[in-house]
Amino acid sequence: MTSSSYNLDEIIITSFSVHDVRFPTSLDSTGSDAMHTAPDYTAAYCILHTSIPLSGHGLTFTLGHGTSLITSCIQLLAPHLLHKPLSSLINSIPNTSASLATSQLRWLGPNSGVLHLARAAVINAIWDLWAKAVEKPLWQLLVDMPVDDLIRQIDFRYISDAITPEEARNIFTFEGYTKERRYSRVYAEAKAVRGYTTSAGWLHYPSDRVRRELESSLSKGFTHFKIKVGANLDGDKARLRMVRSVIGAENTIMIDANQVWGTKEAVEWVSELAEFRPWFIEEPTSPYDILGHKAIREGLKPHDIKVATGEMCANAIMFKQLITSGAVDIAQIDACRLAGPSEILAVFAIARKYDIPVIPHSGGVGLTELTTHFAIIDYVLFNGRGGLLEYLEEEGGGLHRHFVDPAQFSKGWVITPVVPGGGGEMKEESLLKYEFPGGEYWKSEEGRRVAEKWVGEV
Repeated sequence: MTSSSYNLDEIIITSFSVHDVRFPTSLDSTGSDAMHTAPDYTAAYCILHTSIPLSGHGLTFTLGHGTSLITSCIQLLAPHLLHKPLSSLINSIPNTSASLATSQLRWLGPNSGVLHLARAAVINAIWDLWAKAVEKPLWQLLVDMPVDDLIRQIDFRYISDAITPEEARNIFTFEGYTKERRYSRVYAEAKAVRGYTTSAGWLHYPSDRVRRELESSLSKGFTHFKIKVGANLDGDKARLRMVRSVIGAENTIMIDANQVWGTKEAVEWVSELAEFRPWFIEEPTSPYDILGHKAIREGLKPHDIKVATGEMCANAIMFKQLITSGAVDIAQIDACRLAGPSEILAVFAIARKYDIPVIPHSGGVGLTELTTHFAIIDYVLFNGRGGLLEYLEEEGGGLHRHFVDPAQFSKGWVITPVVPGGGGEMKEESLLKYEFPGGEYWKSEEGRRVAEKWVGEV
């Protein structure tokens, strides 16, 4: 394994803490779409404390109400790590992940839902701790790993019919011949992964804010813009017409329905929007409907509109089906829906074998901080076919300002993280202010008013 200035055998998990950190994004409709009309961006946040002055920070992203279910589940999983050395946890993180849940808890998933979201927070905290212990950003920890160590971090049990360990080893080895050139580039210049922005895309933003956000993003070098659709066809046409008039014919529009349609309706609705030349439609139907996505993809081929999905794809097993069946053109991994880097590596390997680009989903609190690492891993290890990363380039720094190492972009390109860790560590003052229910904000009059809709939690 990777060497470090720390003895990994001597880093012992001594305790953990769990936090429900909520931000009132529903106040200005940030995050709103056809399915989720008033989300409050939230992190179920896990901190692993150790025998040395080093801690691991991991999160999973939610929309406010119900986050307490995930934090309660983390409280059930994290005790399995206590008194164990970091070295024993990282030898095979798939085994560590499986050991977190007893057979009775496993019944609640087994690899999906609240259980898997909670597992993601805990596993992300382990990886963050590991990266800090070896004094590297997460992307570099993985990129520097020997091929056999990378293979050991992938659970092939349910995906070996799509990709075998030997096939994955061949991919890592083949791409390794040109890895150093890409490795150098992510340090030498910020032009490895281009950003795309959803800042103007939220469904319930007024037109003047959409225009202002578009103009701001254009001035900062962004060329790809994602717009939410699906509530009203005439409204979608009017919004996309305005978007195209602002960004011009040369820039790219993507559209996102957030699962609102059935299969037939998706094809009909998106066909009506073809005049605006969207590159892809994201989440056109239920995230569990592999056959539906395949039918939509076939139905939209005459319009040359691609199908993308994955932000609510629960596990690598579902991605296997989406990719191998030809149901998607673009796979969108989520750093908190999947159970950490090990499962994401599995999806990358499958996608590389089938030549499907991976573009991470990053709309939410902390997601871009995490997925910046995965976009760079995709570029360096897999000669990334995606080359794009979602970014909420919001006024005042948005939610990025709450993180110790916030995601950063320059002239529309991702700036490579250099701070050790996985990127998901929040500032202590943000935890104190926004932790629910006792944080300073949630005790204020405005906070209490926002929380009134969380029935049963106030």
